[in-house]
This record gives sequence, C-alpha cells and structure tokens, in this order.
Amino acid sequence: QVQLLESGGGSVQAGGSLRLSCAASGAFGAFSRNRVTWFRQAPAKEREGVASIYTGGDNTYYADSVRGRFTISRDNAKSTVYLQMNSLNPEDTAMYYCATYWLGGSWSDGSRYRTWGQGTQVTVSS
Repeated sequence: QVQLLESGGGSVQAGGSLRLSCAASGAFGAFSRNRVTWFRQAPAKEREGVASIYTGGDNTYYADSVRGRFTISRDNAKSTVYLQMNSLNPEDTAMYYCATYWLGGSWSDGSRYRTWGQGTQVTVSS
C-alpha cells in the first residue's frame, strides 16, 4: 500500500511561487502506473481538483482556475509528483492534498481516489 507525503507549502505574497511535492513510499511500481491528482480545500469551501497527471506525464489536466499558472509534473524514478504554482493570489490559499489509486471517472472527483496524503498548507497574502 502506497503512502503519500506532501511538502513545500508555506506563506507567500501575491504574485509569488511555490512548488509542492507529493512523495510516495511503498508500492513504487503501482504509484508510477497510477493517476496522481492535487486537490485543495479552503475553509468553508468545497474540495477542488486542481491538477492531475497520468502515468507518462504527458497526460495532464487542470482546473480552469489554475490553468496557465500551475504546472503538474512527475518523476517516477523518485516516486514524486510536483505542483509548480506561479502567480499565486489569495484565492489559492488552501490546504493542498495529493491523491492516487484512481478508480476511474472524473479526475477531479475526490471520491474516486483511494489514497490521500495529509496535506500541506498554502497561504497567499495580498
């Protein structure tokens, strides 16, 4: 069973950048063959699928709210998926989670993922 650990969150000013990492431990082969998706959830808001990447790294999806600012990538040799976030604004403030073991269906539907990390907080000040 793979376990996920997010890192890279922090506090930045609007316009700044952060790079989040989602590192997998255990079942590395399975991780590299699975979709990995970043979600975020802000207080009093619904969870939102932010960006998703499939096995080869050339199949990516983004929420409209982040397209053009965020980039998802993966390094299967390191069992890690990254989320490069540029041009951050206060609306990006949230807890960010990565998830894998996708069960099919919509990539942005959190109920379709079996394994989640603990999350990393991103705070963007104006």
